[in-house]
Amino acid sequence: MSDSLFADASKRLQTAMKYASISEDAVERLKYPKASLSVSIPVRMDNGTLQVFQGYRVRYDDTRGPGKGGVRYHPNVSLDEVQSLAFWMTFKCAVLNLPFGGAKGGITVDPKALSKLELERLSRGYVDAIADFIGPDVDILAPDVYTNAMIMGWMMDQYSIIRRQISPAVVTGKPLTMGGSVGRDGATATGAFFAIEAIMPKFDQLPSQTTVAIQGFGKAGSVMAELLARAGYKVVAVSDSQGGIYAKKGLDIPSIRQYKAMGNGITALYCKNTVCNIVEHEILSNQDLLALDVDILIPAALENQITEANVNDIKAKYIFEVANGPITSEADKVLEAKGIYVFPDILVNAGGVTVSYFEWVQNRSGLYWTIEEVNQRLKQKMIEETERIWSISQELAISMRTAAYVHALNRLGEALNAKGTRDYYINGRIS
Repeated sequence: MSDSLFADASKRLQTAMKYASISEDAVERLKYPKASLSVSIPVRMDNGTLQVFQGYRVRYDDTRGPGKGGVRYHPNVSLDEVQSLAFWMTFKCAVLNLPFGGAKGGITVDPKALSKLELERLSRGYVDAIADFIGPDVDILAPDVYTNAMIMGWMMDQYSIIRRQISPAVVTGKPLTMGGSVGRDGATATGAFFAIEAIMPKFDQLPSQTTVAIQGFGKAGSVMAELLARAGYKVVAVSDSQGGIYAKKGLDIPSIRQYKAMGNGITALYCKNTVCNIVEHEILSNQDLLALDVDILIPAALENQITEANVNDIKAKYIFEVANGPITSEADKVLEAKGIYVFPDILVNAGGVTVSYFEWVQNRSGLYWTIEEVNQRLKQKMIEETERIWSISQELAISMRTAAYVHALNRLGEALNAKGTRDYYINGRIS
């Protein structure tokens, strides 16, 4: 991961600050993470050897509440990446008006190369190393890339062992039997779907006349594809890390999800199974998918997928960022100049942290909601904040990304200012 990822992420604020009501003190405090932790995690492998993995946790800001953010397992995880993700999470929680700050964690590892026992030792070892850095009122963990409910369950259990008390609220995205919330698994995609449904009518774009390409067919992308297909959108292309498939007439998303769940790459589905006989298709790369002439493009994989190198190939009319940071700041400028609407990650993919908040509330109250209650609360929050950001964008004639940052900065500024600013101490009086 490039060491410039955080610097690029920080550029998002420069334009937004021109429109936000925020003090110089607040701006200065948001330039730096509150705390960063790097740890070494020794793991005894199945063959008896000892391997040491590098882990990280960054709490960027906790002015509005305890840190909140996922834990990522990936070979490219670095402190720079984790800090950038924690930075984005800070603004995401402010956009959705959640009582959380931003945090993130990760381990530099290829989880596919580990056995389940090795994965459990690694996950528990990570919590051993960061236990003093996290807590239900300090910093709450959640799943991210290549982590899931089982891993979150191990982490919650390990923290509970260390504290000698059951502590379900330290982790969200857990199994239901350990205090997890219904609706959390598909929350990122469900929230993004609500955002799309709120936005597209503004452009008189009917689902049946809207083509969609989705890069990334993991926890978010696969659910996103099925929700859109079920609502009548024509999902014509999807891809995973090995490549993608494209069918002009539309794809059979439920069949692809089922095949992918069996541990197969989606590029094999249409060339080795009976679906081949149902629809014409072609195999394409992730880069080819990004360049398709579709109405909606959804990057749902990793950061920096649309850059200066390929931005001129983009033909989609609307881009909804389900991944974190899939578009670089320089590419953003080109897309805006081309008249392509970009709906930013800190709004679009905020469904995950929103339902994580719901889970945290349920854990602390001991009262648990139905899937209908969870989805209704999520829909209300996503639509409400999408409409507010759209209004800011229209009123100030700025992009949706800048509008989202303005919205978040105003809320963060209010919280930071409440602790006192230069103007208060120089000119203020206690009433």
